[in-house]
Amino acid sequence: MSLDKKRQTYLLGWLKQQAKKHKSDLRASTLTGFMLTILVITQAVLLAIILQKLIIEQHPFVDILPFFGALMAVLLIRAGFVYLREKINFAIGKKIRQQIRHQLINQLELHGPAYLNQSTTGAWSTLLIEQVDKLHDFFARYLPQMRLVSMTPILICIAILPFNWAAATILLCTAPLIPIFMILVGMGAADINRRHFKALAYLSGHFLDRLKGLSTIRLFNQGDRQANEITKASEDFRIKTMQVLKMAFLSSAVLEFFTSISIAVVAVYFGFSYLGEFNFGAYNGTVTLFAGFFALILAPEFFQPLRDLGTYYHAKAEAIAAADNIEAFLTQKSPQQHANVALSNIPFAQSLQTIEADNLVVISNEGQPIVGPLSFSLHAPFKLALIGTSGEGKTSLMQVLLGFLPYQGSLKINGIEFNQLDIKTWQQQISWIGQNPYLINGSVRDNILLGKPNASEQEIEAVICKSQLTEVIAKLPAGLETQVGEEAVRLSVGQAQRVALARAMLKPCQLLILDEPTASLDKQTVQNLDQQNIATNSITVTHQNDDMQHFDQIWQLSQGKLHYHNKESIC
Repeated sequence: MSLDKKRQTYLLGWLKQQAKKHKSDLRASTLTGFMLTILVITQAVLLAIILQKLIIEQHPFVDILPFFGALMAVLLIRAGFVYLREKINFAIGKKIRQQIRHQLINQLELHGPAYLNQSTTGAWSTLLIEQVDKLHDFFARYLPQMRLVSMTPILICIAILPFNWAAATILLCTAPLIPIFMILVGMGAADINRRHFKALAYLSGHFLDRLKGLSTIRLFNQGDRQANEITKASEDFRIKTMQVLKMAFLSSAVLEFFTSISIAVVAVYFGFSYLGEFNFGAYNGTVTLFAGFFALILAPEFFQPLRDLGTYYHAKAEAIAAADNIEAFLTQKSPQQHANVALSNIPFAQSLQTIEADNLVVISNEGQPIVGPLSFSLHAPFKLALIGTSGEGKTSLMQVLLGFLPYQGSLKINGIEFNQLDIKTWQQQISWIGQNPYLINGSVRDNILLGKPNASEQEIEAVICKSQLTEVIAKLPAGLETQVGEEAVRLSVGQAQRVALARAMLKPCQLLILDEPTASLDKQTVQNLDQQNIATNSITVTHQNDDMQHFDQIWQLSQGKLHYHNKESIC
């Protein structure tokens, strides 16, 4: 599906909206561009004077040394302003990219893991890295150049006009040819770039997922088949990349062609004027060598901003294509917005007393019902076990309590409708541990302290003991300071689960949610952990029906309904 003109116009406006917070930087870029134009005109004046004095007036070289000195000074100052403008423009692009990435990460946090699991890790990394990076040239090149392109040609024409009105008229008449033909050539560029990004996201996700499952692929002897699929995805990406390059090269060729023709027309005019064929353009009837050199030196500079804009026009198309996915994700409704309830953002600033549901239906991010309707009531303190086979919706029910999935019906915390609670203050009262807990690429201490960054050494030692981490840490080469590595590669799954348990125990919470948290721990360790009073209120999701004596309530989710059991009927 291609991007229509209305959507492209909207995305262009959205991109410009992102730059509004950096108006001062854009003004600084415009000011340096203005100074560069003045320096270019000054440089052309000095060169024309030097040539006029050497060729026509036959002055000795000593007489023009001051002009040479001034020319060298102008060149050095111009180089300084070019460096300054590039630095300012790069800073603009960098700041806006950081701003957009921050928005994306906040949106990811708002939607939570239920939404993230709908796409591959490679696709998300492409959105956060490659597609955001593709916006850089729009903000650092195209947007500042748009301001410069309407200023530089006018200033140059004003500079040429007092010496030769014909040359100024030729430049003004030929200037529109470049943007007109650039627009014609660039039509459809945004759509080509959009397909390129889509192919890149598919290739990234496909390759990364296969890389993670390499052991499984080898175990089932599927290496050749998966290699062929990656080859097909790579070939599709190559074709899309070549289409983008074809557009870029065609744009450059059009630019150079019309620029060369325009400069050639100016040169032909002056050539025929010096031969006596043309007798117009000069106010005093004579076209001087100074006027000719001055106009011809400035002619390439007159078209340079237009040429640069044409070069960056491709960056604009690329940015619009990238912005399509970014803007769509940033405007995606959160689980709370899906419920169509007026948010009053009531902060959760009290102890947990009750969790009540009436005809609760869990809804996916696409608006499809997952499980329900369910009705239940929990009164603190409670230690609940939620059992059932895979796919019944246990984890989805927990995702609603975590605020990551929308729902229909009623869900109340302490008598307040869940959609009216301030989700951030509620989530601060919850600790969650999953079957495959995520550990950051830092030390064991860093991972534990995520639960409570300002925890004392005594608190850390206490949770290490409770989570049965003492022996594990003793065997690690650097103890608590041991780096766990990317995806906790230096720890076993069981060790990683113990670290996650310690992290959860360290965080003071009103509700602890455990989703198969001890699947990789031995039975004795699980029994020892069950005897620990980790939290006053807890919900444990499990597939196993044994060892239920540590829970005061046992619910079974089956075929979309809740069944209540006692310990004796389950054990």
